[in-house]
Amino acid sequence: MVAVDTNLLVYAHREDATWHKEAGANLLELANGNERWAIPWPCVHEFLAIVTHPRIYKPPTPAKIACEAIRVWMGSPELVLIGESSGYFDRLEELAVAARIVGGAIHDARVAALCLYHGVTEFWSVDRDFSRFAGLKVRNPLVHPPETNR
Repeated sequence: MVAVDTNLLVYAHREDATWHKEAGANLLELANGNERWAIPWPCVHEFLAIVTHPRIYKPPTPAKIACEAIRVWMGSPELVLIGESSGYFDRLEELAVAARIVGGAIHDARVAALCLYHGVTEFWSVDRDFSRFAGLKVRNPLVHPPETNR
């Protein structure tokens, strides 16, 4: 199962993003495919925080439109929204200690732990910081397209 990071959601949503077309095509392929794919709940929250922030985007996306974008992705029959449940904290602790994660990087460890806990086989992100988490296969689909995109 592929999981998608916040940055791809933002790029796919914001028409003014440099990688809008490419990110949108990647998400569309996942959404219309026959295989399960995932968005971690923290990435949903972060997406909403970023696209609605007036200091990041001028004009920012109104909250109603940002939520509608999430609902469109949620309409994909193969989408799984992944979040914390019993046993998740063990994975988070393991990653944070092994990679010596502190401060704001705990958010990335949380996302990585959720992916590993839920059996994600590949995490699509533009953020290189995820490479520090052992066991999580990370791909930037904007630079290294998945096999199905070639």
